[in-house]
Amino acid sequence: MTNPNHPGPHPGPHPGTGAGALPAVDLRSDTVTRPGPRMRAAMAAAEVGDDLFGEDPTVRALEDRLAGLFGFSAALFVPSGVMANQIGLQLLVGPGEELLCDAEAHILAHEEASPARYGGIQTRTVAADRGVITAAALAGVVRRGNPYTLGTRAVEVEQTHTRAGGTVHPLETLRAVRELTARAGVSVHMDGARIWNAMAASGTAAAAYGATADSLAVCLSKGLGAPVGSVLLLAAEHLPRARRLRHGLGGGMRQSGILAAAGLYALDHHVERIAEDHAHASLLAAGLRDAGFTVRRPPETNIVLVEAPGAEAVVARAARKGVLVTAPGPDVIRLVTHLDVGREACQRALEVLAAVRIEVVPGVRNFAPAGHL
Repeated sequence: MTNPNHPGPHPGPHPGTGAGALPAVDLRSDTVTRPGPRMRAAMAAAEVGDDLFGEDPTVRALEDRLAGLFGFSAALFVPSGVMANQIGLQLLVGPGEELLCDAEAHILAHEEASPARYGGIQTRTVAADRGVITAAALAGVVRRGNPYTLGTRAVEVEQTHTRAGGTVHPLETLRAVRELTARAGVSVHMDGARIWNAMAASGTAAAAYGATADSLAVCLSKGLGAPVGSVLLLAAEHLPRARRLRHGLGGGMRQSGILAAAGLYALDHHVERIAEDHAHASLLAAGLRDAGFTVRRPPETNIVLVEAPGAEAVVARAARKGVLVTAPGPDVIRLVTHLDVGREACQRALEVLAAVRIEVVPGVRNFAPAGHL
């Protein structure tokens, strides 16, 4: 299906391609998307004001819309998902207090130790299957605290879970976690950077997910394809402190309605099409299996994890042939589909990766992945 609101892959140069070559198929992340002409036009036409004074009408419109969509009383537009997470965590957990999360959580692996560095937060982890934290896993871990024991203040869940390959926390699992934490007097923060993918995969409404958390960070620059920005959803009484934290972390912006306009455009035009990314991920997974790769599990959303001995060599050779992927581990490659990669690009990626596998792993069969696309 062609998206009428997006021009397709950006025609400009990409790493890994020579002069006159086709644009690279960039499957490194869904953050690499570029705004198309209509999104850029919406940004150029945005009404703006000074957001630090609370006077940017486009920012206010974006915040109000997302707060209403997810069932929160307030929202705060910030430059990045990392900042949204860190503000959300600091609102719930004070210095020297404890946060529970999955051992492979994004806030631990990819946010530069920010909970400890900026919030003084002690983290304790659980090993969650596929990154999905359950009430059963938390039942024996949450500590109520006493004068001699540090109590748990909040639990963090990730929707979808990046390092586990885009896995989805089922709604009933989140509700059970919410019930357990409420009984224990513990808050919940949800890193919903790819919550749009979870909604597309599960059919769950935004407000249903929102009801399972005290704060929720949603990203605009991944599946939705905006160039910049995340929004922290929170209770209105926490908004003044959240704005001060944003300013202190360097996230205070002025006429940021130009950026917020891209988020509003994405909400209007890029939410429903996310299911296409999931279909492309499934087709990639099937083609890679046919090519002899071991796919760790059928993708639930838009992330495919593939076992590949000598992953760095696979990544380097594929890049020279115009296909960009990443190696999150020494024997794993990752592919992430998004609105700038269509079916033909996925087919090209399959052909390149099948050929690279033959080059990197001597003696393997030359499988043909083309049938799936």
